[in-house]
Amino acid sequence: MMKFLSVRDLRNKSTEVWQGLTAAREMVLTSNGRPIAILSAVTEETLEETLNAIRQARAITAVSEIGRVKLGQPVPDLYLSSELNNGCPETIST
Repeated sequence: MMKFLSVRDLRNKSTEVWQGLTAAREMVLTSNGRPIAILSAVTEETLEETLNAIRQARAITAVSEIGRVKLGQPVPDLYLSSELNNGCPETIST
């Protein structure tokens, strides 16, 4: 189950939040009860992979929304995932 955290709690209990993030893996940050951000635990080894996954998910959502608005119907996620994976260059670690 996803853990929700207010901006106030983040500000007032930051040490507890960072320690809890490791166990929870993800937390939803809220302001006035509305989600505004997602905190995700990463390591140096998983940072690039995690960022790429987030970017891919955002791209799929954006293209699907464009398809829904322009075509009147959503573009299938499996098609988008396939196209994005084939069209994206590999990340080079330094």
